[in-house]
Amino acid sequence: MIKRIFDFFSSFIGLIILLPLLIFVSLAIKIGSSGPIFFSQKRVGRDGKLFTLVKFRSMTVQQDSSNTATARGDVRITKIGAFLRKYKLDELPELWNVVIGEMSLVGPRPDVPGYADSLKGTDINMLKLRPGITGTASLKYANEEEILAAKEDPQKYNDEVIFPDKVKLNLEYYEKQSLWLDIKIIFATIFRRSY
Repeated sequence: MIKRIFDFFSSFIGLIILLPLLIFVSLAIKIGSSGPIFFSQKRVGRDGKLFTLVKFRSMTVQQDSSNTATARGDVRITKIGAFLRKYKLDELPELWNVVIGEMSLVGPRPDVPGYADSLKGTDINMLKLRPGITGTASLKYANEEEILAAKEDPQKYNDEVIFPDKVKLNLEYYEKQSLWLDIKIIFATIFRRSY
């Protein structure tokens, strides 16, 4: 309950404070490429329920790839999108998902169907958490796009190496979760360092 109250007020105040930046980014996206300002997609949330995640659009509208792993240099990423992704600014609209209770500030990153919703055994405990904007796995793989870009088969490496490791990290967070840990992770994310 304390976590939810903290999430609500922090994200609500964050949206108000960041409003000028949100407007500026929206204009930059609109001027930089054709298409909508926001990108929405169904993701797996708490208890395996689907919700609509909202981000700033960082890719071209016409996407002919079915890959869920995005490597740095992907031709689908727009110029402004590359900047937004580098500094995680594309994820700012997710604060709204936090306000309405679909996400938390800290937790496992929400996956597209076919990943978290296919977990077995104790791994499924990960779904007891609200998905987060940041988390322990997000910090470790802050340079995930660069890692994937160096691999011959990014999708395979994501599925066989990165995703299982993220599950392990998220389960460790599940066991240790606390408001103090959340605050440390949030500050580590803002200042781009380990916690």
